[in-house]
Amino acid sequence: MIKRNKASISKCILHKVGNKFNSTKNAFSEQPLDFEEISYDLMLPYLLRPFTSLAESYRFNHHSNVDLNEINSYASQLLKDDTEFVDISKHIVTHLFEQSNSSQIKTGDVIVCMFHDIQYEDYQTDAIGIFKIENKAHFFQTYLENGSYDIVAQKGIANKKVDKGVLILNAADTEGKIVLSVDNNNYDAQYWIKSFLNIKYPDDSNQHTKNYIEMCRDFSKEVMQPQFGGQQQSNFLAKTVDFFKENEIVNVDTFKEEVFDEEDTIQLFEDYKKVYESDHNLVLRNQFDVSEVVLKKQKQKIKTEIKLDTNIQIKLDVDAPDASAEYLERGYDEEKKMHFYKVYFNEEA
Repeated sequence: MIKRNKASISKCILHKVGNKFNSTKNAFSEQPLDFEEISYDLMLPYLLRPFTSLAESYRFNHHSNVDLNEINSYASQLLKDDTEFVDISKHIVTHLFEQSNSSQIKTGDVIVCMFHDIQYEDYQTDAIGIFKIENKAHFFQTYLENGSYDIVAQKGIANKKVDKGVLILNAADTEGKIVLSVDNNNYDAQYWIKSFLNIKYPDDSNQHTKNYIEMCRDFSKEVMQPQFGGQQQSNFLAKTVDFFKENEIVNVDTFKEEVFDEEDTIQLFEDYKKVYESDHNLVLRNQFDVSEVVLKKQKQKIKTEIKLDTNIQIKLDVDAPDASAEYLERGYDEEKKMHFYKVYFNEEA
C-alpha cells in the first residue's frame, strides 16, 4: 500500500483507446493536461486512492527477458527521462489497444501520469500511473438561458473509483520493479493483468499466505462440505484462520496436526493439494511467514454459513473455531426422516 500525503503529478495526459474487434480507433492527445487548481485537487486523490489499501504487489513478467516486457520498458524510459512523455504515452495506449482480443473489451479513456513523492513502506519514490476509465456516469448540468435556469443531462467521469489502474514504482527488489494494480471491472481480468501488463505475484509471504488460504477455502468447498457437511466445513475454515492468526510462521505438517483430527482427512487434504498445485501451476511452500495484511483480507472472503434446503441458514463465527463443536450438534430424526441441527445458547444477542 502507499501513502499519498505528499504526492504530486508533474505530467498527465489523456487519450482514447478503441477496440480493433468493433472498428473503434484510438484518439490521441498531443499535449499533456493543463489542470486548473480544482481539477488537480480532485484528480490526484481520485487516481491514487485505490492504491492506499492494497495488500499485494506484483512484478513484471516475460517468457524470455523481463526487460522486453512492453510496459516495463516504457515505464523505465519515463522514469529515467520524461522528455518523450507524450510519444511514450501513445505507445502505451497502442499496446493496450493491441490486447483487445475480444469484442467484449470496453473502449474508454486512458490517463497516463508521472507521480512524485509517493510513500511506499518507509521511503518516497516516483511512479508511472496508467488508468483506464471504462464507465461514465450521468450528471445534471444547470445553465441560465433567457432569464431562466434549465437542466441538461451530461455524461462524464465519476470521481468515485478507477475502473482499471496500475502504479509502477521507481523502486525494486530482487524480483524487479514493484507494481500495484487495481481492477474494479474484472470481467476481463486476463486482458489487464496478463495481456496488457504481463505481471505476476512475487515470491513472498503475501503470495504464500494468499495461495495457501485460497487452497484451503477451495478444499472446504469441494471436499469438506460434500463429504462431511457444512458444520465440519465451517469448523475447518475457523481452525485454519485461527492457526494463521496464532502462528507467525506456517509449517504445513504442524498445520495438518492441529487442524485435522483424522488421518483419512489428512490424506484427502494432501491429495487435493497435489491436484490444486497442478491445476493452478504453482508450488505451495511447506513453510512460510504469515502476512497479517493478507490474512485479514482473505478472512473477509471466507463464508462460514450452513445453508439448508428448508430456507434456514446458520452463520458461524470464523474467529471462534471451538464454538461449532461445543454448541452445535447434528443429528437425524427417524420420525421426520430429516437431518437436524441443535444449537445451545444462554440468551439471544
